[in-house]
Amino acid sequence: MNLRLTASDPSAMPLSEAAMLRRSLLSLIVPVAILFGVAPASAESRLALVIGQSAYKSVPALPNPANDAKAMSQMLTDAGFAVTSASDLSQDEMRARISDFAGQVAAKGADTVALVFYAGHGLQIDGENYLVPVDVDPKREADIPIQAVRLNDILNTLTSVPSRMRIVLLDACRNNPFPELSKTAGHGLAIIDAKVGAPGTFVSFSTSPGAEAEDGSGANSPYTTALLASGREPGIPIEDTFKRVRLAVNKATEGRQTPWDSSSLTDDFRFMAGAAASPEATPKPAAAKRTVDEWKRELQGKPIEAANELIVVDGTDEAYEAFAAIFAGTPRGLQARDWLDRHRRMVAWSDAVLVNTAAAYRSFLVQYPDSDLTATARKLIERLRYRPDLAPAAALSVPATNVALAAPTCPCNAVPPAQQKATVAPAKKLAVPDPQPRRAGKRPPRVVVEDDVVVVRRPPPAVVYEPVGPPIGIGIGIGGGYRGNYGGGFHRGGY
Repeated sequence: MNLRLTASDPSAMPLSEAAMLRRSLLSLIVPVAILFGVAPASAESRLALVIGQSAYKSVPALPNPANDAKAMSQMLTDAGFAVTSASDLSQDEMRARISDFAGQVAAKGADTVALVFYAGHGLQIDGENYLVPVDVDPKREADIPIQAVRLNDILNTLTSVPSRMRIVLLDACRNNPFPELSKTAGHGLAIIDAKVGAPGTFVSFSTSPGAEAEDGSGANSPYTTALLASGREPGIPIEDTFKRVRLAVNKATEGRQTPWDSSSLTDDFRFMAGAAASPEATPKPAAAKRTVDEWKRELQGKPIEAANELIVVDGTDEAYEAFAAIFAGTPRGLQARDWLDRHRRMVAWSDAVLVNTAAAYRSFLVQYPDSDLTATARKLIERLRYRPDLAPAAALSVPATNVALAAPTCPCNAVPPAQQKATVAPAKKLAVPDPQPRRAGKRPPRVVVEDDVVVVRRPPPAVVYEPVGPPIGIGIGIGGGYRGNYGGGFHRGGY
């Protein structure tokens, strides 16, 4: 039989031989397909929860969050996420959806990428960030922690289940919709530093901390519009994706809004697989953190818009300070100065909130006596006025010791014998009271201290001769009776 002819033309073979050949080829093709096709797809699970809050009941509705959530759901689905969409949630519904989402992440296992996108109102109260349900109706600032959902609770819920990474995207820094609260609460959202939390977390704000974002005049907000465009580019790492988002939003709002992010990711992540775009299309930040003088030399002589793009992509205080100095007096220079002052103030506020003592808030007020956080700082100082200061007590509870006492077994810390004779007085013999109750007829042991060593010398037991016969008790009945010592306990009355 001509094997080549048979293989190329199975119809020329008998039916049984053709079927056997097909089964043989199939047995070779299936393992190869599994090896090269299925394994990479099953290595990582992607889950997303997308929330859009538009139909607020006690304040004017927001038109764009519902559109933002719908568009982000489609983009994340195209990126391989299993998306759960929800809109116009009450407080109970929002908490239930987050709890269910955490359960889905736990069921998928430790290789899961968990992403939460939220569009709607967000507030900061007493240094804490809150996402606002549609049924919220606060009458005072103290109602927000009761009626809203704390952002840290969402982050803690996500980190409580094993996952590969957690990505939280917040288009939630829109203006405060409650006029009475805006008189005392700080603007925008407080800083969240992902580096002080669990590794593998990425958090993005639609604008910088302490600032307010725009809802936008189009179908989507400026932040979501930029994210939809940058997230669809193939092969772009997540850090570069959000550098592009920063730059696009800054341009779209003419510098009024600049997104901000914080990352503790330890693994690479890309929304869309594929080859990266050309290097020229990707903004390149500085390879290492540069000083203000180095940035001034970098920016000197550049057009103002080109220089602005460089500092927005870099996002460091040094870059903004150099730009504000070179282009002082220009609209872009004033925006850079405002960004820098606000960012430094929010960092100082975050430090004070983490310490959470009256002294920390007083220190913040010394630096920033007149800001939107002044009222909150004073309120927290008053709230902590009766809190005990444990620092002095802790210092008093630890006696001062020299190095030799702290580490007596270390030869390098031991005091030489000559120095000991000169500086350490000989120990005196001190009588130590006997902690045991004394009994008649027995002499207590002599306890002395010799050279810091406790020596107990007990005499031999005394030999007592008593006549054989029943004991004779003597009772004394005066007033409340005789208080005698019997077996270590006190008893009223004679016996």
